Parts: sequence; C-alpha cells; structure tokens
Amino acid sequence: MSTTVTPQLAGEASVDGSFVRQRVAFQDRITRDGSSGYQAEAGRYHLYVSLACPWAHRSIIVRRLLGLEQVISLSVVDPIRDERGWAFRDGPGHTVDPVNGFAFLSEAYLASDPAFVGRYTVPTLWDRVRWRIVSNDYHQITLQMETEFTAFVDPAIDLYPVAWREEIDWINALIYEDVNNGVYKAGFATTQVAYEVAFDALFARLNWLEERLAQQRYLVGGQLTEADIRLFPTLVRFDVVYVGHFKCNLRRLVDYPHLLGYARDLYQRPGFGDTVNFDHIKRHYYYTHDQLNPTRIVPKGPEIDWLAPHDRARLS
Repeated sequence: MSTTVTPQLAGEASVDGSFVRQRVAFQDRITRDGSSGYQAEAGRYHLYVSLACPWAHRSIIVRRLLGLEQVISLSVVDPIRDERGWAFRDGPGHTVDPVNGFAFLSEAYLASDPAFVGRYTVPTLWDRVRWRIVSNDYHQITLQMETEFTAFVDPAIDLYPVAWREEIDWINALIYEDVNNGVYKAGFATTQVAYEVAFDALFARLNWLEERLAQQRYLVGGQLTEADIRLFPTLVRFDVVYVGHFKCNLRRLVDYPHLLGYARDLYQRPGFGDTVNFDHIKRHYYYTHDQLNPTRIVPKGPEIDWLAPHDRARLS
C-alpha cells in the first residue's frame, strides 16, 4: 500500500528513482490440516482492512464471494492515515478495533515482532489463538481463503480452479507488475525516466487487456476467477485517483470500451460494487500523500455511471 511519507524515507525508491515496493514481512500460511501451525477454522482469524486500499479490497471481495463473513471476521481502519500509520477510530465506514482494542495497526505488528521496522500495511490477517499476525501477504491471503477454507465454502464456488491455475498465475503476474503496482510505480517515481518507463508499461498492458476482453467476458477460463478479482480494484480506482493523482493520464478507463464494460459487469455483482467506498478511496489518496498533494484538496469528480448497461453477457 502507499505511504504517508516519501518512498525514499520508506526505503522504496531505487537509485534511478523507481518505486520499489516494500517486501512482505509476515508470510505464514493457513492450511486445512493445520500442518503449518495455523489451521483453517471458523472464528480464529480476523482481517484488518482499509476500504481505500486496492490490495485489501481484493481480500474483502473474496471473503464476500466465498461466504466467509461468519468464518473470518473483519474490521476497517480509518482511511486518513498520518505518520503513525493506519488507525482504528469510529467514523463513517470504519470502527475501533473490535478484537484487540489497538489504537493503531502498528500495535499488531509490534506485538508480532517487536523488532519490526517498515510500513504497517493492509490487509493484515490476525490469529486470535497465537495472538500474532499470520500474514500481510496480499497475494497469498486470497489464495488461502480460496484453497484452505473449502470446508466452509459452497463447492460450486471456485475462484481458483485447478485446471486454470497456471494461466491465472501468469495473468496475475502481468497485471501485478504493469497495472496493480504499475500505477504506484508511475505515481511514486522520483525521476522522469522512471515515471515514463512505468507509464508506458501500464498503458501497453491496458491496451493488451482491452484487446483480450473484447473477445471474452473474463480474463481466464470463461468464468470469474482470482485474476478478475485482482484487476477490478485497480480499474475501479483508475479514473477516480490514478489518472490525476498518479499522473496516469494517457487514457482514462472510460476511454476503453471493453475494459469499462468489464469493470461495470463486475461492479454490478454482489461483492464488488457494494464493497467499493469512493469516499474512503478519494480521501485516503488525496489527503494522506502529502508529497503528491500538499494542499490536501480532494477532487469532487469524476462522474462515472457504474450501473449503466454493459452487454458483457453476450461474451459468455
């Protein structure tokens, strides 16, 4: 997730000005049989998320689609973050910490590792039994929900089908590098060259996705999968934040007819649009990235009709 200080201070800028994302700190795994030390069971785990964060958003969507709301509890941090990091406060769409009574997410990190140094990121998966963080690995949290909590999920729902995993993983890697993280590489670049490299890769990949989605409703296998869930959070934030705030302004999402229709198709499904909070998204990015928006003025626009017809069903 992005930071309230400059990437250099967070150790996330290379010598050439490129943004380099902080490595994941907690990478334990939940398994069905508990062989990892963390068994998939109801009521044991709690997910700390931000509605502003695209990395956390994917875990919110997967939890909803799999029907794990009563299995894995969830709470939302305040979208406004300062030098102390994500905070637990009562407010519209966010609450105090219902599990540990922490005031800041940093307390969960330091309880798990007193020597931890770095940013305190969401999503964070907390274990009530061992009283520590299991994982803040946004790539793996959703995959673990999809593969290790199957005892609690309708078997008809499969977001990571075995037959398509190789292609899903391939697509996910491309989307992560050029799109999900690509907007951050453009937005937090500190040299013109680094910015343009990220910018060009981003729009080349969006063009590629536009062509792919002109022929098929979903990214992989003719059905909704983990790949679609990873792309959606970036698309839904694109015109609202990334075009202006991160200088990703060659084209808007609304300039891509197939990508826009695809995003609308997903937005209009339970678990997608109803987990989007544009107020949290806009206030977080524009208010907490002082180095990019020192005035903290939050734009009123843009106006996008997410409920307009999309005609994507014809590609099924």
